[in-house]
Amino acid sequence: MRRRRFTVLLGLLVVLGLAAAPGSAAGFGTIDSGGQSREHERLTRAALSCAGDARSDPDCFEPTTMDYLAGHGHEFGAVGSPDRDELSDPAAHCDGADYVAGPYPRTRMQATASLVDCLNHMRLRFGEGVDKAQGLLGRDGEVLAAEVGLDPECRSDDEREERAKCATLEAFGRALHGVQDFYAHSNWADQADPARPIGDENPPGLDLPAPSPLLDLRGAAAPDPPAELSTGCYVARDEVPGVGACQLRVTHAGLNKDRGQIDPVTGAATDPTTPRGMVGTNFAKAVTGAVTETRREWRDFRSELVARYGTERGERMACALTHDDPVDDCAGANPVVAAVVLAGLVAVAVGAILWLRRPVRRSERGRAGSAGAAGHGR
Repeated sequence: MRRRRFTVLLGLLVVLGLAAAPGSAAGFGTIDSGGQSREHERLTRAALSCAGDARSDPDCFEPTTMDYLAGHGHEFGAVGSPDRDELSDPAAHCDGADYVAGPYPRTRMQATASLVDCLNHMRLRFGEGVDKAQGLLGRDGEVLAAEVGLDPECRSDDEREERAKCATLEAFGRALHGVQDFYAHSNWADQADPARPIGDENPPGLDLPAPSPLLDLRGAAAPDPPAELSTGCYVARDEVPGVGACQLRVTHAGLNKDRGQIDPVTGAATDPTTPRGMVGTNFAKAVTGAVTETRREWRDFRSELVARYGTERGERMACALTHDDPVDDCAGANPVVAAVVLAGLVAVAVGAILWLRRPVRRSERGRAGSAGAAGHGR
């Protein structure tokens, strides 16, 4: 317990320290201070939370499960996990794939290689989630109560946390973090500042919609990005113009759209606070792209569960991952029990048919005798 508390405290101190810096590579925010407004949590809720009577919809997550996937209060949640222990890994946040046409310190090929690193990292997490989902069900397809219970709450920072639902959502959440950061850290959906010349301090914007074909986490193909695609270079002293290893390069500070207010119900994005986010509707476009992509990735995850484990098991796994009480809500029929019940029903039906036929025959014989006696009397 002490070790877990120390780990959480250390993680919070690191995030707070980075949040206080001129720019943070953490992407959309995970905490509610240092300029962050829990952006990852809020857009994840807007994308995947059940609303109203949609609790049985397989495309949405019920409240307690969503609390772990998105985070709440002081909890980072699965989506926020990379901001606790992968802050220094650019692949976890899609940083470092910077490029601008013309004289530039890096080639398009080098930028694409960094993008491949990010894509492979997300694919790894996505695949880990699909692997972990196998533990949700027993041999006969029954939902395992010990593997899907959420009391106590999942603790991804606890080495003893081994519940299959927690582990699956942890891996999937880490993949979601990367795809969400892609929209905040790249120029895929935004536009350049029209009042400034195009260059490393004002890279072009692609103004493209989501979902992005580059973020196919089920596939294995190398991405073929647009020639002008860029994400920001990041070093501890993140500023514009770039310094150190980011000198003369597009920086995270100059390109990110990480900060602003997001309505966790509608996904409406307002009050951006980063320079690139304040250009036109760039922050809103980044949030809309991330929400759309998050929904796409969950649909793809469900499809991969079905492809890997078959329709019945895959759909039950998806149900177990989205429902707060999956033992009751996702139980389905045990195939062994179903076979026994079916055999019993068949036996009862056959017996009923035989029983019904016997009195009919006796009645027919009785009526025939009476008719004969009446005829003989006449």
